[in-house]
Amino acid sequence: MKHVIYIPFDHLHRKHGALKGADPKSDLIVFVESARMTTGRNWHKERLFFLISSARHFAKSLEDEGFKVEYLKAATTIDGLKEITKKHGALPIVCAEPSSFRQYESLKKHKVTFVENDFFLTSRSLFKLWADEQKSYLMENFYRKQRLRLNVLMAGKDPIGGSWNFDKENRVPPPKKYEGPAYLEHKRDEIDKEVANELSHVPTNTWATTRKGALAQLKNFIDNHFAEFGPLEDAMTTQNWALHHSLLSPYLNNGLLHPSEVIDAAMKAFETGKIPIESAEGFVRQVIGWREYVNGMYWFLGPEYRSNNQLGANRKLFPLFSDPGATKMNCMKEIGTDIQNRAWVHHIPRLMVLSNLALVTGTNPQEFLDWMREVFIDATEWVMVPNVIGMGVHADGGAMMTKPYAAGGAYISRMSDYCKPCAYNPKLRVGADACPFTTLYWDFLDRHRETFAKNHRMSQQVFGLNRLSDLPELKVRAQEVLKGLEQGII
Repeated sequence: MKHVIYIPFDHLHRKHGALKGADPKSDLIVFVESARMTTGRNWHKERLFFLISSARHFAKSLEDEGFKVEYLKAATTIDGLKEITKKHGALPIVCAEPSSFRQYESLKKHKVTFVENDFFLTSRSLFKLWADEQKSYLMENFYRKQRLRLNVLMAGKDPIGGSWNFDKENRVPPPKKYEGPAYLEHKRDEIDKEVANELSHVPTNTWATTRKGALAQLKNFIDNHFAEFGPLEDAMTTQNWALHHSLLSPYLNNGLLHPSEVIDAAMKAFETGKIPIESAEGFVRQVIGWREYVNGMYWFLGPEYRSNNQLGANRKLFPLFSDPGATKMNCMKEIGTDIQNRAWVHHIPRLMVLSNLALVTGTNPQEFLDWMREVFIDATEWVMVPNVIGMGVHADGGAMMTKPYAAGGAYISRMSDYCKPCAYNPKLRVGADACPFTTLYWDFLDRHRETFAKNHRMSQQVFGLNRLSDLPELKVRAQEVLKGLEQGII
């Protein structure tokens, strides 16, 4: 053996990263299942099962190809690499650039050599070139440049369909009766069962843990969901836990799928004429726009960005985040139960319900970020830090987003079927039956009136405070709501 190739659990692709030019005759492949990754925090077991079983399946596939593979458990990644050095001698260690600042620093101190991380369509250096030229980091500007650079949904220099985005067409509320195609289920093999046994966990059949299963998930989305994806992508319904969402983010984030493969499959389907432009554009926006933008911003903004708390939000995390039974709010109860069941809900429950609640209640951004990291199957550091600190709770003072994503109960009522059986009325802002979101939305604006009055995108909402004749009563009700949320009775 001439080299050690270290494979993090989110670099599971044979044709990308440090494995791209690997040779079974000279390269020792190393995986380290660290105790830091599996213990010490309240990680969702479905998440751990997915990450560990995927890595073990991938290690087995490399062995089947003829590689010498060492898969070991250790207290930390570095401890594991030290064990490899004791066993095999001081071979040079190579790894693709890791996906978090902390791992990057620890591996660098251990004298690991890095190759470029090509698990994205935009390198970190290329993103920096774009960001350095910007006065403000609008995702829309980045996305349009991506479309042109990658030649996706373009007719020369013009967007196919005559528009860069179809957001207005893609904000349809859920139908009163939804009957969609069944979601793919994945059979569990011996490796899955071994991991489940070690974790004392009964896994769902929702998530694949192999490359073959990830490709099957991609095909299922393209064949059965892609055409309907766009209009309902923002809808939330108790009738179906995923609607037409692709469920591909876990596989993109651990490497089992590469974004180029996903975009190629989507464009082939679009070219058949069976996929409406609003669905194609909405999906492309998520993959080559938002996902690439968030990863680029994580590295561009630096490690200190994680600590932002510019709204001075210091409330402790409410019980309802970890216990859906600790609330009478039907939206939080339904979403919390879905997270407990599958470690997943789509982007609108994450942004407009979970993050919205953390934002308007003044929940500490780092506490909320840590919780989001722990419970979602696709949550990695690079994706959650900008999404939570920048977009979700506006803790960066507007470095990423020009306005906070705060909303009252009316938005949730319009885009979901959560409100009808709920104990609270989204139209009311005061009184015992008032929706906590509606009460807290106005209280949030009032608390930060001076800050948001300077924001041209928020001035209309802030001005609306002047029309509230019941603002004193609302502020009293807001304190009652916050106390009730702390006690788990609202």
